[in-house]
Amino acid sequence: MGLEWLPLQALQHPQDIPETLEQIRADLGECVRCRLHADRTHLVFGEGSPAAKVVLVGEGPGQEEDRLGRPFVGAAGKLLDLIIAAMGRRRHEIYICNVIKCRPPGNRNPHPDEIQECGPFLRRQLRAIRPKAILALGSFAAQFLLSSQQPISKIRNRVHQFEGIPVVPTYHPAYLLRNPIQKRQVWEDVQLLLSLARGKN
Repeated sequence: MGLEWLPLQALQHPQDIPETLEQIRADLGECVRCRLHADRTHLVFGEGSPAAKVVLVGEGPGQEEDRLGRPFVGAAGKLLDLIIAAMGRRRHEIYICNVIKCRPPGNRNPHPDEIQECGPFLRRQLRAIRPKAILALGSFAAQFLLSSQQPISKIRNRVHQFEGIPVVPTYHPAYLLRNPIQKRQVWEDVQLLLSLARGKN
């Protein structure tokens, strides 16, 4: 008897079968892996299409995100929504997530041990989605994805790589609220991202 009667999954090694976002979220659970869980209201996993061609990655939840359990819903999120609309996309068509899933107290930068616990879940999310391009919002997200300490001003408007996926770093929407003059540069970065998502780069 041949193997044609076996389901495809039985012929694959477990490591060859991609995880789903649902499986990753279930594994994350009500996470208590680092100190950030102590002060959170909600864990913010991410939202959007599991088949998204574009993923937007930020640093971590802020106050409104922690309150609602959704990424980018505060003032910076409203500006991000305008950017998404200018891209010709709707929020549910892309995927939005952060390096850190819980809000650091006072919106401080995450500590190295917090990144060590939380960062692998972002990597797994990106491997599950396998988008055509990633927009890294802000220095923290870019430095994490690219294993680089360079500031956004030095690496923006160029194509980098995360595990074979093109990454375009740009300024964080919160930075744009304080420095609206940089909106033109962000639009240049978004145009580059869109060309990657369409397969033109």
